[in-house]
Amino acid sequence: MNRRGFFALLLLLLLAGSAWAQEPLRVGGKRFTEAYVLVEVLAQTARAAGALVQVQAGLGNTAIVHAALMAGSIDVYPEYTGTIAQEILKRPELKTLEELRAALAPLGLGVDVPLGFNNGYALAMREDRAAALGIAKLSDLARHPTLRLGLSNEFIGRADGWPGLALRYGLPQRPQGLDHGLAYEALGKAGQAAQIDAIDIYTTDAKIGRLGLRVLQDDATHFPRYDAVLLYRLDVPQRLPAAWAALRALGGSIDETQMIAMNARAELDGVAFDTIARDHLAGSAAPLKAPATGFWARLFGPDLLRLTLQHLGLVLASVGAAVAIGVPLATWAAPHPRWRGLLLAATGVLQTVPALALLAVLISALGRIGTLPALVALTAYALLPVMRNTCTGLAGVPAGLVMAGQALGLTAWQRLRHIELPLALPVIVAGVRTATSIAVGTATIAAFIGAGGYGERIVTGLALNDRSLLLAGALPAAALALLFEGLFAAWAWARGEGRVRG
Repeated sequence: MNRRGFFALLLLLLLAGSAWAQEPLRVGGKRFTEAYVLVEVLAQTARAAGALVQVQAGLGNTAIVHAALMAGSIDVYPEYTGTIAQEILKRPELKTLEELRAALAPLGLGVDVPLGFNNGYALAMREDRAAALGIAKLSDLARHPTLRLGLSNEFIGRADGWPGLALRYGLPQRPQGLDHGLAYEALGKAGQAAQIDAIDIYTTDAKIGRLGLRVLQDDATHFPRYDAVLLYRLDVPQRLPAAWAALRALGGSIDETQMIAMNARAELDGVAFDTIARDHLAGSAAPLKAPATGFWARLFGPDLLRLTLQHLGLVLASVGAAVAIGVPLATWAAPHPRWRGLLLAATGVLQTVPALALLAVLISALGRIGTLPALVALTAYALLPVMRNTCTGLAGVPAGLVMAGQALGLTAWQRLRHIELPLALPVIVAGVRTATSIAVGTATIAAFIGAGGYGERIVTGLALNDRSLLLAGALPAAALALLFEGLFAAWAWARGEGRVRG
């Protein structure tokens, strides 16, 4: 290599090392349409300023995203002033940015960059139903105790949601928990049978106008303002000054009309989030309608290989860890009834813990989101079938064979290795088969904390109430489960054929 070539190679290595060493801005977001759009606006703005950006969209509700921010797994995410005061700080008396900043500073957090719009909570009904019952205000609901309310689970649990609303207005109804993305469909259209009578909405939801809903007046002014802002870690401006300066320039850049229009492009016209953000930042008058994207194009989209590798990695790693932990532990406990019962009971209890609750606890305990807490949760769920079948398989080994091995002078380890485990292997593998099926299905939940996999499509499809996107995530997961079933069946068949040939 000549001198010029050497220096060119050295320069490339230095540039590559500089890019590798560059610290990324980690942008997170909640799991609803507007959050996906805003995350893309933030990410594209920072990238235009030369920053390396990692996006963690669709992480779930306020508790999960806030836990990720506190743990340092993300640096910034779009939030709302009312949510910060009511849910994060538990201090509803705080109204101004200055008050919120002072309360957040001891937590290592800051709030800044009012984006320019208010996205408040409200309740809405179909116009025909509300007119028939004479309901125009929230206080009118108290006169109709049999009304069916379908409210998002987060709204039901929030202090500024249903508990405070019911107390303020004396509402007697018992709401049903319903995903926000599915609520509009349950409400139905005029002339159709409705499954529910009223839902909670965000005031920038695109479907309010499209479906002609009546937004009930908050006549007792229960709901605070929810001005969109950026909630961030206090060290971001020092660590990433160029990216932060670019984000601050977004202040006042989105009004309510623009936000509603962007939500409509995503929910009603199927435009990709990154395209919506790019058009907004460019100020282009993009056409409202996007080119139609068929189901097959979504199923075999460019993200399929990435999602497949992520999902496969989660399944193989978690089941492998469950086997590595569960088989030795069950082998040790199998001869001891008390320990065996205790361990199986403990792993059985783990199976009853809701996946999202376990993930939220793990985020706090491990101090991060993403693959690690997802793997810990999936491993915990896979332990029971592995350990139970290992104990069952070992208990089914004929005592005579064990005694014969003992008579031949085999040690306990030799008997286990050469007699008991080989005979118990089919039952143990059946447990691994069950654990694998559980892991394939449960791994879709990992997308709620940014671990990827087919759940990314399912989570986004739920947020948009997009059936084709839901199916584009569910079908590959089902196909992967069938593939594993086929592999286990082939293994069992091959063992049977070998015995027949022998």
